[in-house]
Amino acid sequence: MRKKRKRLILAAAIAVSAAVVLLALVWYKIISLTGVWAERFEVQGVDVSHYQGEIDWQKIQDAQMQFAFIKATEGSSHIDACFAYNWREAAKTDMRIGAYHFFSFDSPPQTQAELFIQTVGTLSGKLPPVVDVEFYGDKEKDPPDEGETAENVKEMLDILERQYGNKPILYTTYEVYDKYIRGRFEEYPLWIRNVYYTPDFDLDRKWMFWQYADSTEMEGYQGKEKYIDRNVFHGTKEELDQLLLGTD
Repeated sequence: MRKKRKRLILAAAIAVSAAVVLLALVWYKIISLTGVWAERFEVQGVDVSHYQGEIDWQKIQDAQMQFAFIKATEGSSHIDACFAYNWREAAKTDMRIGAYHFFSFDSPPQTQAELFIQTVGTLSGKLPPVVDVEFYGDKEKDPPDEGETAENVKEMLDILERQYGNKPILYTTYEVYDKYIRGRFEEYPLWIRNVYYTPDFDLDRKWMFWQYADSTEMEGYQGKEKYIDRNVFHGTKEELDQLLLGTD
């Protein structure tokens, strides 16, 4: 009886240890369970910036990527160094493309919107504009005022909506979502980042795009960053096409 109990205790200890190791590997992204979960979505894509350099977009399409969001601007004065090239070359493929703006907590929303509009121009036949709201620098330790930030984000979204005739997509992380987005902006399509598990587990609203990986390597780019962000669309290819903005 004692031996049996020892065996049971040993088996339980081994199982717990294995579970802890597995969770640690997942947490440090040595094993990606999000990739397994994301495979069930038929529409896959990437998002890029100058960190990936000048991209061979045909190779990205050949890897079965069907959409791409390309960084255009940041704050009120910064234009991504590779935007013009990537915007032009990605448009030569059959991928659905869109442009995103990295929101600054330290800059007026009006001038940020103006920079994006001047840089990107028309979005006819493209995906709606994206406003990327996430912490940077010391903002997570010293977060900006909640009400003022929400008002500034809303103002930028309103300006872009008036310009392009469609509601922009709102990209964010869980940290920013919990502080500034939750209970607000329900009418805007949500693009959420979670590289550890599917947002279906705990997000309290529907999402349209999910950034599920930031440590994937693909062929077709040779920038400073060896990884590329991977995303899925919560819908079919036909539903993705319905997002494309009309011609002028």
